[in-house]
Amino acid sequence: MPELLRERQGHIEILTINRPEARNAINGAVSRGLSAAFDELEADNDCWVVIITGAGDKAFSAGMDLKAFAAGEAADIMGSRGGFAGIAQREFAKPLIAAVNGSALAGGCEIMLSCDLVVAVEEARFGIPEVKRGLMAAGGGLIRLPKRIPPAIALELALTGDPIDAHRALALGLINRVVPADRLMEEALALAGTIAENAPLAVRASKRVMKQAGELPDAEGWAISNAAMPEVFGSADAMEGPVAFAEKRKPNWSGK
Repeated sequence: MPELLRERQGHIEILTINRPEARNAINGAVSRGLSAAFDELEADNDCWVVIITGAGDKAFSAGMDLKAFAAGEAADIMGSRGGFAGIAQREFAKPLIAAVNGSALAGGCEIMLSCDLVVAVEEARFGIPEVKRGLMAAGGGLIRLPKRIPPAIALELALTGDPIDAHRALALGLINRVVPADRLMEEALALAGTIAENAPLAVRASKRVMKQAGELPDAEGWAISNAAMPEVFGSADAMEGPVAFAEKRKPNWSGK
């Protein structure tokens, strides 16, 4: 059975880490597979949104497979294009949704933090417990977590290693939805589908501007926004949108 499953529904790609017996821990093969998949999807004009999830109902991902690490797979696990799991250090242009089907701890939490939006089951837990093992969260958790939730709470999670449940994660703004387990993919696909109804070029530009400008003074943010405008406003889709609105029909986006 492949350790990474791929499925396409319309303009939505679903990537499933398929190691439920190992709590979907990331070994060299999975990291290489995810890296190759993200490389391909970045260049695929027919893919507009990506969902990443885990197999089974116990864990989204337990993070790095320590047995694989000890067996000499460290270079493959951490050194693939995009870093850990092929995504931790990648600037992925398209919307990326985590469908969290169970615990997202350590590197699993860092994969979730690499995503733009998160739909989680009620049983999900989130945390970076590396300090409990004499380690540190080196896959982006220490960088991204204080940008997603209040810094004092992020620091508490990093220093205690204790996890939080899905409802607290929702209250903190760390995730977008909490749903029953049997509705996880339905809700994730619905969210992805809503995004995919919009012009893909405009969606990608909106993500890029918000990501780049979010930490900057307004003047620098305006410069980034203004630089993105010609690409979007000069596109074929920018003409199609108003025409479709006037004609009272759904737009036919070309992504150009």
